[in-house]
Amino acid sequence: MAVPLRKRIKRGLRSVVVAGAIRLLMRLPRRIVWSVGTFAGRVAFQVAGKTRRLALQNLSAVFPEKAETERREIARAMFVHFGRVAAEVVAAQAYDPFIESYVELRDPELLRDVMDRKKGMVYVTGHVGNWEMSGRRIARFCGVSAVIAKAGHDRRLNALAEEMRATGKMETLWREDPATGRAMIRFLRSGKSLGILIDQDTSVQNVFVPFFGRPAATPRAAADLALRFGSAVVVGTLHRKGDGPDDGHLLELTEVPYDPSPPDKEAEVLRITSECSRLLEEAIRRHPAEWVWMHERWKSRPPVAPASK
Repeated sequence: MAVPLRKRIKRGLRSVVVAGAIRLLMRLPRRIVWSVGTFAGRVAFQVAGKTRRLALQNLSAVFPEKAETERREIARAMFVHFGRVAAEVVAAQAYDPFIESYVELRDPELLRDVMDRKKGMVYVTGHVGNWEMSGRRIARFCGVSAVIAKAGHDRRLNALAEEMRATGKMETLWREDPATGRAMIRFLRSGKSLGILIDQDTSVQNVFVPFFGRPAATPRAAADLALRFGSAVVVGTLHRKGDGPDDGHLLELTEVPYDPSPPDKEAEVLRITSECSRLLEEAIRRHPAEWVWMHERWKSRPPVAPASK
């Protein structure tokens, strides 16, 4: 269905304003950008009623044992956190000179071992902590990496996101681009890192695995690619080490072992995906304010098996 002209104009104007604001902020000192992001997050919690209500609804479903005041505080902290995420992304180049200390690797030997195998790495993460800084740190360690992303409505903002990632040695592979499949193969066969986010219910090939005790449609690409190319599967989760602009993050890594020649490939895909999802859930439980509670994670329902006669 064609988008109405009025809506296209509105989107176009909005993207021009957003892109202009981002380019302006990119010129400012990173601490000022951090302060702007913090302020924007606090304001958003107050004014974004629909988003706030959805976040509180999901928190209530996942943490019924927590008091309402505690869930509300998690939601408020989440808004502030993502304001700061946006600030760090905008000012990403300013962090590059000291990114090794700003994003601390808990287990660099694991990454070194994986990359020495020369079979590539499927780097699995989610919208936990600051996933863009996580990818940037992986690229600094492993060399040029790629990340699969969903294109937005406006090509200008897509181009800006692509440009910003490129400054951190990250190539953007758009899910909608027919060339992405070949590029994924190229990256893994050349022994490089390919980043995939699996914590959202999106229109890709999914399997249903448990997530906070409920079946959730979860992208299966990480498992499929690993089994096809023999690449390592590594789950990475980032969390803040403190509340200040210089406290930085800790990047925790876990390799998910798998059977490269399983007797039942579909069962192994399900097991790998389930384990990746479990590791993300554990990280979110440890740091609940650093995940996207406003996402409709459980909107899809598992198919109902036909009743036996």
